[in-house]
Formats: sequence, structure tokens, C-alpha cells
Amino acid sequence: MGQLVNGTWVDEWYDTKSTGGAFVRSTSGFRNWVTADGSSGFKAESGRYHLYVSHACPWAHRTMIFRALKSLTDHISVSVVHPDMLSDGWTFGTDFDGATGDDLFGKPFLRDIYTTAAPTISGRVTVPILWDKHTNTIVSNESSEIIRMFNSAFDGITGNTTDYWPEAQRDAIKDVNTRIYSDINNGVYKSGFATSQTAYDTAVTTLFEGLDWVEDRLSQSRYLMGDHLTEADWRLFTTLVRFDAVYHLHFKCNRKRIIDYPNLWGFTRELYQIDGVKETVNMDHIVRHYHFSHETINPHRIIPINPQLDFEAPHGRG
Repeated sequence: MGQLVNGTWVDEWYDTKSTGGAFVRSTSGFRNWVTADGSSGFKAESGRYHLYVSHACPWAHRTMIFRALKSLTDHISVSVVHPDMLSDGWTFGTDFDGATGDDLFGKPFLRDIYTTAAPTISGRVTVPILWDKHTNTIVSNESSEIIRMFNSAFDGITGNTTDYWPEAQRDAIKDVNTRIYSDINNGVYKSGFATSQTAYDTAVTTLFEGLDWVEDRLSQSRYLMGDHLTEADWRLFTTLVRFDAVYHLHFKCNRKRIIDYPNLWGFTRELYQIDGVKETVNMDHIVRHYHFSHETINPHRIIPINPQLDFEAPHGRG
């Protein structure tokens, strides 16, 4: 793993020495917005925008789910990176099924997309990226904001007005999102990348307290916020769908599996079976990326046999 420093690639791994062995995630650097009327400088238009994603990355996966849910597949094009993230970071290699290459510029590395937008940029090279073909720049690399753009900005184009960020529930959704992000979404990474026993013990205990909390919440309502799906459910889903295949073993999150939680397992299967969602889940990329890319965790790069998970089994949730 590495980052760009004044436009130059520097090969380095996550720094945990300065944090007592705890993993700390960096923030996103491009925070522009697509709006329906274009007042932001980026108008919602069919064919104007392009997504760069990894099938392995749960943050990028959010954007692919919203692209499907909000009928944007014919309006926003996509390039998928190779699942292996080694010394050159994310690449556009095409020797793995489902890796598309760079459909816009034919570049070899994802970092080239960042330097195309800003030649002297510094920071980590991450997915997703929402690219504007008209102004030839990055709109955003913050997944939580990209999904909100997709949620409403293109409604006049698609006619799909389903709202996963309802105004009346926003404060409550933010509170739920905050705990899910810290304790669960990022909690699996804080557990897996911990380099001290204390950091690991703290992270993994918090993680399973968070999973117990959402299991209880889903015992009282069909979805996290009640009877209707919101972005909070989808932000949780991308971690749940990876958990038993990757995080349980690879990140040592092994107190319980998602299939051991009746409500969480039914919830995961229900969301997976919603139209368009299963097509966004590429388990081959997910399993390959984590086990092959993280040399400090899996130095021999052995790909495990993995459990056989039936996400299409009846979920029993009405």
C-alpha cells in the first residue's frame, strides 16, 4: 500500500507504530457535489459521470449498490480495478475476471486518475472515485457523500424517487451511521490491522458489542430505522456480506459469525436478494483481495477454501 506525495508514488503500509498498534483511517480529499440543477458546478446529467471502484472494497460497494437501486446503471459508467493491491496500489490489470481496466484513459494505475485531476496531489489512493467527464476531474472520493448524490440528484433523469436519506430521519440515521461506521464498518479493520494485543482486544470487543446492538435492533424492527430501508441499512450490509468469508478468519473477528445471528443473517440475505444487489457482490474479488493483498497478515498469500454461504436462501422476513 502507498500514497501520493506531491504527485509521486511512495510505497508504504499503514502506520500503526505511532498509534500504539491501532489502525487509523485517513480522510477523503475530494468533496464536491453533483446536484440536480448544477448550482454546485456539477450538474446531474446522463452519461457525464464515471465511477472507479473495487469489487473488494466495502466503501466502493456502497456506491455500486446505490447505482443499482437508483436506476443509474445506464447513466453512470464504471471501471473496476484488479483485486490485488500490492506495491503499486490499485491497478487496472485485466487478468482477473471482472477487472475491466481503465475505460476512460487506459491508465495502468488508479493513482494515475488522481494525478490526472491534480498533478501535485498528496494523499492515499482510494476507491471509489466519481469522475466528471466534462470537466475532466474528480468530483468526490468520499463514498458516504457519493451515495447521497446518487440518492436524489438524478431523480429527474431516472424517475426513481425512492429515498434512502429521508429528511425527517436524518438526525437519527446519522447517529446510527456513526456507531456502525466506528464499531463495525471500520471495526473489522481496526481489529485486523491492530499490531498490539491491547489495540486488538479493544477493537474486537467493541466490534462484537456493535454487532450485538444491531442484532437486538433488528429483533425489534425489520430495518435499522423501522419499516423502510435507509442508507444506514446499506452501509451496514457491505460489511455483513463480507464478514463470514473474510473478516471472521482474516481479521481475527472470530467470536461469532453473521450466520450465528438470526436477525443479522436474515437481514443480510433479504438485502442481497433485492433486485440488482446480488450483481454488485463479487465474492471472488473480495476473497482474493484481502488474502492476497495483505502480506503482513497472510505472508504466503494462501487463498482459503472459505465457507459456502447461501445468500439466496429464504430469509423469512416477510
